[in-house]
Amino acid sequence: MTTQTRTRDSFLADASALLGPKGISTAPEDISPWLTDWRGRYTGRAIALASPASTQEVAELVKLCAKHHVPIVPQGGNSGMAGGATPDDSGTAVLLSLRRMNAIRSLDAGAGQAVCEAGVILQTFHEAADNAGLRFPLTLGGKGSATIGGLVSTNAGGTQVLRHGTMRAQVLGIEAVLADGSVFNGLTALKKDNRGFDLKQLLIGSEGTLGIVTAANLRLLPATRSRVTAWVGLPSIIDARTLLRRVDRALGDTLEGFEVVPAHCLDSVLAHLPDARSPLGTRHAWNALIECVASDADDASLRERLETALAQAAEEGLLEDAVIAANERQAEDFWLLRDSISGAERALGPAMQHDISVPVERMPEFILAASPAIESEFAGTTAVAFGHLGDGNVHFHVLAPKGATPGKWEDGEGKAISARVYDLVTEAGGSISAEHGIGQMKVGELGRLGDPVALSMMRSVKAALDPLGLLNPGKLVPPSDG
Repeated sequence: MTTQTRTRDSFLADASALLGPKGISTAPEDISPWLTDWRGRYTGRAIALASPASTQEVAELVKLCAKHHVPIVPQGGNSGMAGGATPDDSGTAVLLSLRRMNAIRSLDAGAGQAVCEAGVILQTFHEAADNAGLRFPLTLGGKGSATIGGLVSTNAGGTQVLRHGTMRAQVLGIEAVLADGSVFNGLTALKKDNRGFDLKQLLIGSEGTLGIVTAANLRLLPATRSRVTAWVGLPSIIDARTLLRRVDRALGDTLEGFEVVPAHCLDSVLAHLPDARSPLGTRHAWNALIECVASDADDASLRERLETALAQAAEEGLLEDAVIAANERQAEDFWLLRDSISGAERALGPAMQHDISVPVERMPEFILAASPAIESEFAGTTAVAFGHLGDGNVHFHVLAPKGATPGKWEDGEGKAISARVYDLVTEAGGSISAEHGIGQMKVGELGRLGDPVALSMMRSVKAALDPLGLLNPGKLVPPSDG
């Protein structure tokens, strides 16, 4: 028996005694469904799947991992887009699932806040807030599987960032287990608190590399009582930017979403969803999905203001056609078209998907320059850009040439394409990760393109809080060249 085997067996014995049969498993049928990321790009191995039921159990498990030098890979709903919750193929790590920690500990409607454990599914939290006459102002396509812990750990975005900000802006407090098993108790929400560093901000977006988020205190807003949604056909992405400015001025802080969808994406969705219909009678080079909301019930006023803004834009030639949803069902149909883009593209074959951001004012020019550049350099590819124009986050996807072999193409030409896209993003003053995180997918590119001073600071923080390097190794923090 090797030393490594003895260490593994000793750890498993201690962990089994701590967590019991419901809390840990080494059975392949229990572990394997969670070893591949959502995109199917990464598959790893793990010595066990641990499923603690409380913060205290997480803390005790982390202490055991530190004692036996066992790496830890935290995982929520396994819906991440950058491989951040997937272990490597060494088989030395324990996969730590937070799914059993799914309680909403408290919901204070008067204070507008709720304490959720890490395993609470976003959609479940939305429903709880709705039942209390409130809403949680962050949503995304994967709300049925994404968990609060994962959203905090990746600083997730979504379609309402334009008005409400990313997950970071929704977090009032955090509870987390650190690398030595100690518990950071930071759930108390104070509007003013200058007792040193705001440590919760350090943990938000750290992807489980500095601590394991076990609960979060989240802000809630009054429920939406009026919502107006429009689908607009546009001649160009430049006109979309101008329309964004006009609508923003006219509707103010009621403007909650401004998504752009090129004709290619809409065509793909309509082919992918047999019952779907285009909101407009004719095809347009670009489309915009606009949504305005208010907490009062004056829907008529909101609708009139948006109609006026769109009519003025039409007179100036900024848009070619527009329709405002007549009811909630039609608004949901508009959003279904937007949310189905990624699924429709997957049906077309391999693609390299890039979650990037550039300054809002530069986004149209970036798309117009980057798309033909990629298609010219990589023959047979199709560059498609869509997403959140309002906050500068564009999903820049490059579809493989027809006949490309899945897996082989991504690992070959696909990697070269991504490197080129990230070069173009950096040249435009943007970020290679807008809302999906770095994970293992982009850690090399962050090391290549990141600011050396910022990277040095990140490594110093990591070394201070996780000196053994056991928390989600190989993710987010690029290794030092030295």
